[in-house]
Amino acid sequence: MLKLSDIREKEVINLFNGQRMGYITDFEINLENGTLTGIVLSGESKVMSFFTKANDIYVEWSKIIKIGNDTILINYKDE
Repeated sequence: MLKLSDIREKEVINLFNGQRMGYITDFEINLENGTLTGIVLSGESKVMSFFTKANDIYVEWSKIIKIGNDTILINYKDE
């Protein structure tokens, strides 16, 4: 069994371009059916915008390829 707290400690790597995306900052959960629908990653540096989520990156759960021991592999194409 994998806990959400354990997932947050894994670095996210994008297989689409090989980029290190950082770490998960939040999760999106569908409360009606109890499923995890996506993850939120911290976007670009927020030095000047402490309280905004404008730079956050949302990745649908279906874009997660593999959750390994140390990393999470995703296939994310920034549209």
